[in-house]
Amino acid sequence: MADPSSYRPRPGEIPDSPGVYRFRDEHRRVIYVGKAKSLRQRLANYFQDLANLHPRTRTMVTTAASVEWTVVSTEVEALQLEYSWIKEYDPRFNVKYRDDKSYPYLAVTMNEEFPRVQVMRGQKKKGVRYFGPYGHAWAIRDTVDLLLRVFPVRTCSAGVFKNAARTGRPCLLGYIDKCSAPCVERISPEDHRELADEFCDFMAGRTGTYLRRLERQMGEAAEDMEYERAARLRDDIGALKKAMEKSAVVLADATDADLIAVAEDELEAAVQIFHVRGGRVRGQRGWVTDKVEEITTGALVEHALQQLYGEESGDAVPKEVLVPALPDPVEPVQQWLTDRRGSGVSLRIPQRGDKKALMETVQRNAQQALVLHKTKRASDLTTRSRALEEIAEALDLDSAPLRIECYDISHLQGDDVVASMVVFEDGLARKSEYRRFQIKGFRGQDDVRSMHEVITRRFRRYLAEKERTGEWADGVDGTETGDDPRPVDGGDPRPAAEPYAAEPGADGRALTDGPALKDDDGRPKRFAYPPQLVVVDGGQPQVAAAQRALDELGIDDIAVCGLAKRLEEVWVPREDDPVVLPRTSEGLYLLQRVRDEAHRFAITYQRTKRAKRFRAGPLDDVPGLGETRKQALIKHFGSVKKLRSATIDQICEVPGIGRKTAETVAVALAGAAPAAPAVNTATGEIMDDEEGAPETTADALGESVSAGTPDERRGQER
Repeated sequence: MADPSSYRPRPGEIPDSPGVYRFRDEHRRVIYVGKAKSLRQRLANYFQDLANLHPRTRTMVTTAASVEWTVVSTEVEALQLEYSWIKEYDPRFNVKYRDDKSYPYLAVTMNEEFPRVQVMRGQKKKGVRYFGPYGHAWAIRDTVDLLLRVFPVRTCSAGVFKNAARTGRPCLLGYIDKCSAPCVERISPEDHRELADEFCDFMAGRTGTYLRRLERQMGEAAEDMEYERAARLRDDIGALKKAMEKSAVVLADATDADLIAVAEDELEAAVQIFHVRGGRVRGQRGWVTDKVEEITTGALVEHALQQLYGEESGDAVPKEVLVPALPDPVEPVQQWLTDRRGSGVSLRIPQRGDKKALMETVQRNAQQALVLHKTKRASDLTTRSRALEEIAEALDLDSAPLRIECYDISHLQGDDVVASMVVFEDGLARKSEYRRFQIKGFRGQDDVRSMHEVITRRFRRYLAEKERTGEWADGVDGTETGDDPRPVDGGDPRPAAEPYAAEPGADGRALTDGPALKDDDGRPKRFAYPPQLVVVDGGQPQVAAAQRALDELGIDDIAVCGLAKRLEEVWVPREDDPVVLPRTSEGLYLLQRVRDEAHRFAITYQRTKRAKRFRAGPLDDVPGLGETRKQALIKHFGSVKKLRSATIDQICEVPGIGRKTAETVAVALAGAAPAAPAVNTATGEIMDDEEGAPETTADALGESVSAGTPDERRGQER
C-alpha cells in the first residue's frame, strides 16, 4: 500500500480550473478517472488524513502511486473527456454499469444501398437506425411481421439477396407481398429507401400520418368500387393498429422521454431505463453496478447518462430525460445532452401527474432488478461456498460457519422493544428456525442491554437442551431467571406445549426437520443447535454485549462479529479496529444479507406488536374472556363506558356471561384507566359515546398515530 503523501503534488502545482484527473498505480495503469470544476479543490480532498476518507476512497488512494490531470475550458468538456477516458482505460475504481443481458434492437441499415430491417445486438454501428431495446427478440419479429404488410422493406441477408439477384427469382416474402423485392428490380433503390424512411418514421412514433393516409386511400378505393384494394388497405390499417397496441399508451401528450430510476444499497446499484416515444413505452433496459467509490444517487444518474448517451446523437437523445435525482452540478450535464441532441434537452425530476406515476413504475422495476440480481448471486452453490470460506478466513475461524445466527433489536422510540433471530445454513435462509423475542429485563431504549439479554436467553435455552438430552455433563438450570419455556419469547397466548415457530417455512410445510430434530414426545426441538457464528446488527458496543453474554454462560466455542450499517465494517470482540472485507467480497455480501434479513424480521414483529397495542382495550386483560363474549358485551351495552357503569347483575344478563365472569369483568374495568375523550380529527370536536366515539385510550391513540404519514412513522422506528 502506497502512502498518498509520497505522490501528493506540491502546493500551487494544481490549477484552480476545470479539468479531468487520473490516478495511476505503481504499474502505470489508470485506476480512477474523475472530473472537477476546480482541480485544486477536488484533489485536495483525496490528500487528507486517511481516517477521514471513506473506506473505498481510502483503498483507492493507497492503491494509487501517482496522479495527473488535464485542464479543459468548461465543465462540459470535462464531462466529455471523463467519459472518453473511462471508456478507454476501464478504471477499476470507477462506477461501470454492466448489462445483465445483451438487449436486442430493431435495426434498419440505412448505410446500405437497399436498407435492411433486422434484429441486432451488441455495439451500435454508424449509419444504422436503432429502435428499442426490446426484452425479447421474438417481440421484434412479431412487430416487423405486422409492419411488412404496409412497409415491405428488405429483411433478407446479403447472401440471400445476391442469390435472388443472380437467379432473377425473389424469396418467399417477395411472392407474398411482404417484401418489395428490390433484388429483382421490382422497386428502384430510391423508392425502397423512401419506404425504409417511412418504416423508421412509423417506428419513431409518427404513426398518425400513415394511418390517416391509408384510411383516405381505403375510402377512395371504396368509392371507386375497388373493393379488393379497399379490403387490403383495411387489413393494412388493422396490422398497424395491432403493432401500435403492443406498446401501451403511458403518456397522453405523445411525449418523447427517457425515464431513469435507481435502486441501491451499500454495495450495489441497479438502474432501469424506460424509453417512451410518442407517449408509448418503446423499449426497456437495465444495468447493475458495484459501488466501488463513495457516490450519491445524483452521481449514479450522471454515470448512467454518460453510458446511455455517450455514443448517441440526434433524435436518439430525447427532448426530455426524467431522473430520480439531479447530478451536482446539473448544468454541464444538461448542456452535454443538448450538444449530443443538437437542440434543447430537459433534465428534471418529475413532480406530479402521469410522469411521476410512470417514474414510480420504473423505480419498482429497478428495485425488483436489484433483488433478482442478489437472489441469483445468492443461489449459486459455488458463490455461497466461497462466501463462507471468506468469512472464516477474515474472522480466523477453524472452519466455514455452516450455521450463522443474526440478531437485531427493533423499537419505536423505546416502546415495544423486540428482537429477532434469523438463521442461515449453508448460506441460505432457514425460516423455520427464525425466532423472535420481547425484551423483558427492563423498559426503555438500550440496544446494548437488549442485545445482552437476547443472547443470554437464547443460549441459556441451548444449554438447557444439552442438559436435558445428556449432552452437557455439568448441567445448567435454564429456568432460574424465569425464561419463557417456548422458543419465541413473545407472550403468545397459546399453551407452552404447542409447537411454535416465529415465521412459517418458505415451502409452507410443517416447521420440523424430521425425527432427528424432534423431542421424545414428537415436538420440535427448541434452540437445540448452536451456530458456528453469531452476527449482531451493530458495532463495537453490541458485539461486546453479545460476547459478554456468552462468557457469562461459559460458552467459548461460538464466534461473534457485528456488521455496522454505515460503512459495512465487521467488528469482532476485544479489537479496537474493524475487519474491512474487500468490497467485492462474497463474504461481505452474505453478512449483509443476513443482517438485512434480521432487520426485516425484527421490524415486522415490532410493527405487529405496535398495531396490536393500538387496538387493545380493557377487556383484553380479562382472563378467560374470548373474542365472542367480548363482542357480545359491547353489542349488549353499546360501549365500554356504559359497560363500566353496569352492575354485576346487569352484566349477567348478557347471554353466555356467568356471575363469576361478570365479577371478573367488573373488577377489570374498575381497575382500568378511564377512556380519554375522543376527538373528531376533521373538525376538532369532542364527541360523546352516543356519537360513535372511540372507547379506549388505545383507540384514540391508534387514531392519532394513523394520522401521521408512513414515512414519518418509519422515521421513528429502528
